[in-house]
Amino acid sequence: MHVTPPGPRIAVVGGGIGGLAAAAFLRRAGLTATVYEQASALTEVGAGLVLAPNAVRLLRRLGVMDHLAPHAVPLDWAWEFRRWDDGDVLSVERLTGVCEELYGERTYTVHRADLLDALKSVVPKEWIRLGARCTGVDTDGAVDGARLHFADGTQVDADVVVGADGVHSVVRGLVADAEPAQYSGLCAFRAIVPAEAAPEFALRRAQTLWLGPGRHFVHYPIGGGRAVNIFAAAPAGDYTRESWSATTTTAEFAAEFAGWDPRVTELIATGGVPGRWALLDRTPLPRWSHGSVTLLGDAAHPMFPFFAQGAAQSLEDAAVLARALAADPDGPARALARYEAVRIARTARLQEVSRSRRDANHLPDGPGQRARDASLAAADPLVGSGWIYGYDADEIPLP
Repeated sequence: MHVTPPGPRIAVVGGGIGGLAAAAFLRRAGLTATVYEQASALTEVGAGLVLAPNAVRLLRRLGVMDHLAPHAVPLDWAWEFRRWDDGDVLSVERLTGVCEELYGERTYTVHRADLLDALKSVVPKEWIRLGARCTGVDTDGAVDGARLHFADGTQVDADVVVGADGVHSVVRGLVADAEPAQYSGLCAFRAIVPAEAAPEFALRRAQTLWLGPGRHFVHYPIGGGRAVNIFAAAPAGDYTRESWSATTTTAEFAAEFAGWDPRVTELIATGGVPGRWALLDRTPLPRWSHGSVTLLGDAAHPMFPFFAQGAAQSLEDAAVLARALAADPDGPARALARYEAVRIARTARLQEVSRSRRDANHLPDGPGQRARDASLAAADPLVGSGWIYGYDADEIPLP
C-alpha cells in the first residue's frame, strides 16, 4: 500500500550545493522533497570555496562535518593581502583560536565537489531525479501549487517549488521580471594545482589575496592539502561568456598577470587547464517568491565571489526555508513569504558589499591604492565582519 509522505509536496529544481542543501535541511525538519537535476550525475565544477563559521555551524548540525573533515583545510590565516609586484604583506588575519572564540567555529577551505558529496550523504537517494531538465514552471494548471514541465514532456505537480537552479534559473522567470545581466568589465579565472606541483608558499593554510591594478589573484589549499585552488579576476575585454565549463589556456591566464611577483606566475604555470568566465552583474531582486514558488542560492541572489559567501548563503537560505515550511506546512505561500522576509535584506547587503570589492581590489598604484592599503593594515576583518560570521540561520526569528 502506497503511503503519502506527510507535509507538502516539495520540488527542488537543481541538484547543486543549494538544491542538495535545501533537501538536507528539509529532511532535518521532518519534511520530504524531490530534487530534479538536469545532469545525469551530481557533479561540481573543479573549484574551491571558503566555508566561514556561518556555514560551518550549519553543516555541523546537519551531521556532515565528519564526512567533510578529511577533505577540508582549516585555515590558520585568512585575508592575507599582498602587493601585486613584490608580495609585500599589506594585512594578515590570524584565525586559529580567534575564530573559534568569536564565532564558535573555524574557517575552512574545500573543493566544491567535496561539499556536494557531504550534502549528498544526508539526502536519501530516492529523493533525487537525475536527467530531469526543467523547462518551465506555471501556477495555472496545478491545484493549490505549481506545475513543473520537463524536457522529456513530463509534468509534475507540487505544493512548493524551490528554484535552486543557479544564475541561469528557469524558475526565476515566474517570480521576477527578466532583467538582463550587466557587463561588469571583469572575467574570472580558476585552476587547480596538485600539491606535488605547487610551490611550498602556496601550501600554507592561508587564504592569500594579491591586489594589483585592474586585477587580483587568490589562492588557498583544498582537498585536505592535496591541491591548491586558484581564483583570479582580470579585465574581460569583449569576453562575455558566463559559463563555469568554459576554459582558456595557461598562456592566456599567465599573460594577464605578466610582471607580477614571480610566485604568482609560477603558480599559474603549474595549474591545469584554466577555467574562464565573465563576471556579470545583477541587481538584487525585489522579491523571491510567487505564491508557492520561491528561489534559493544563486537563483535568488547571484553575487560576485569577492566575499566568498556564495555557498554559505545557499546553506543559510536552505536552513531558513526548511524552518519556515516546517512551522506552517499547510500554508506554503505564507511560509515562503516568511522565508523571503528573513533572507532578502541580508543577501542584498552581501551582494552590494561583494560588488564594492570589485573597485577596491583593483585600484591603480597611487594615492587611492595607498589609502586602501593603510585601511587594510588598520582593519580587523574578522571582527568587522561579525554581521556575516556571527549570523545563525537556525536562531533568526521567523516573522
